[in-house]
Amino acid sequence: MSDYTIYHNPRCSKSREALALLKDNGITPKVVEYLKDTPTRKELELLVMQLGIKASDLVRKGEALFKEKYKGLDLNEHEWIRVMHENPVLMERPVVVKGHKAVIGRPMENVQDLLA
Repeated sequence: MSDYTIYHNPRCSKSREALALLKDNGITPKVVEYLKDTPTRKELELLVMQLGIKASDLVRKGEALFKEKYKGLDLNEHEWIRVMHENPVLMERPVVVKGHKAVIGRPMENVQDLLA
């Protein structure tokens, strides 16, 4: 089993690029299509911890849903986790995990650094 996991959206060019980079480096990651297989709240909490960021930093603020429903709200960590669990489209992509460390694959150099 691979030490790598990618939270992947096959419709996203950056996500496809990150998956290709992993495969080009001989890595066959566990692929989680998070829009179909939504991470649990605990999995999202762990992901935020592995990324070393606040939950709100994992939210895609350019999404129409964010602008319509969540922009300007002052939510706490648990509330942002709940929002992403209920609306996985709001999760940044791709996210690549290696062991206990994770990166958001924007820019792609983040994924390259994780490979080193």
